[in-house]
Amino acid sequence: MKLNTKYHGIIEYSEKEIINFKKGLPGFENLKKFILFTVEENEIFSILHSIEDSQVGIVVMSPFIVCKDYQFKLEKQQIKELNIKSEKDVIALVTVTLSSNIKNITANLRAPIVVNIKDKIGEQIIIEKEDYKIKYPIFQEE
Repeated sequence: MKLNTKYHGIIEYSEKEIINFKKGLPGFENLKKFILFTVEENEIFSILHSIEDSQVGIVVMSPFIVCKDYQFKLEKQQIKELNIKSEKDVIALVTVTLSSNIKNITANLRAPIVVNIKDKIGEQIIIEKEDYKIKYPIFQEE
């Protein structure tokens, strides 16, 4: 199958790559089916792209790239809804806000997207941990 994206050209994908978000994503509740692909120019970023709306692609990345000790705990209900049987079947992603000024590029560590990569089920959750910022600078000066 092919998806003609606004910014990334034509992306080929198969049925088994589709991630289902039963609740959609905040702001995109009506969109349930997404694919995930790496940005060729910069592999720390990926795109979580709707296959139902070719205009909707969300820049995401692993939270562990910016916060080595990043952690959160899923509720029993979330584990059940995501059909998680093993930790190794799960990936966490965080949304990225881009800017032309590299210092203003941020990641939302407060609301990770959790994906069961085995069963292709995803959900964005909210973490109550105050340490995790909604706009966490990705590129910090050493």
